[in-house]
Amino acid sequence: MARVGITPSQARRESKRARRERAGEILARLRREYPRTRLALDFQSPLQLLMATVLAAQCTDQKVNEVTPPLFRRYPAARDFAAADLADLEEMVRQTGFFRNKAKALKNLGMALMAEHGGEVPDAMEPLVALPGVGRKTANVVLGNAFGRNEGVAVDTHVQRLSRRLFLTEEEDPEKIERDLIALLPREEWTRFALLLQDHGRKTCKARKPECAVCPVADLCPSAEI
Repeated sequence: MARVGITPSQARRESKRARRERAGEILARLRREYPRTRLALDFQSPLQLLMATVLAAQCTDQKVNEVTPPLFRRYPAARDFAAADLADLEEMVRQTGFFRNKAKALKNLGMALMAEHGGEVPDAMEPLVALPGVGRKTANVVLGNAFGRNEGVAVDTHVQRLSRRLFLTEEEDPEKIERDLIALLPREEWTRFALLLQDHGRKTCKARKPECAVCPVADLCPSAEI
C-alpha cells in the first residue's frame, strides 16, 4: 500500500498557516461531498434536542430516533420530565441502553430547567454546561443545531477519530481537540464541520476499515493509504 499526499512527519511540521489552509480545503471538499449534511437526531425544539442528545450516549442515532417520538408525546415539556415517574421513564428509554441512568438524567434535567430557567433550555454555553449531566459536546450540539449559535465544535467519537486521522490535532482530550479545531476553522463553520466529519465517518472514514481509495480528502490526509 502506498501513502498519498502529505505524510505524518510533514503534518507534524506544518506551520499554523499551512494547517489552516489544509483544514479549509478539507472543509470545502466535505461540503461538496455532503451538501445536505444535517444532524442525525430528529428534533422539533431545543428541549427535544437536549434530551435526544443525552439518550444518544452509547447508542445509535437511529435507535434514539425510534424512541423519541413516543417519549416526546408523553413528556412534551420540561415540567413533564420533572414530574415523570422514574419507572415509566426508564421503560420508555430502555432500548437506548444504560436506561436507568438516562431516565434519571432526563428527569434531573427537567427539574433543573424548571427550577432555574422557567422550563426553557438556555441559549448560552455557561448556563447549559451548568445543567446536570451536560458537557461541552452536548451544549455545542444544542447551541449549534437548535439555536444556530457557533460557540464551539461538538467533539463526538467521529470528530475525535477523524480529526486525529487528518492530523488536525494530536490531542486525545475532547476539549483540547475542540480548541485545536476552533483555531483552524472559521467560526461560522464550527457546527457544520462536526456534522461533515460525522457524515464522512459513517460513510467513508470508518473506524475499522477506512475507504481511502474513494475518500475525497485522501491527498490531504496523512493517514490515507491506497
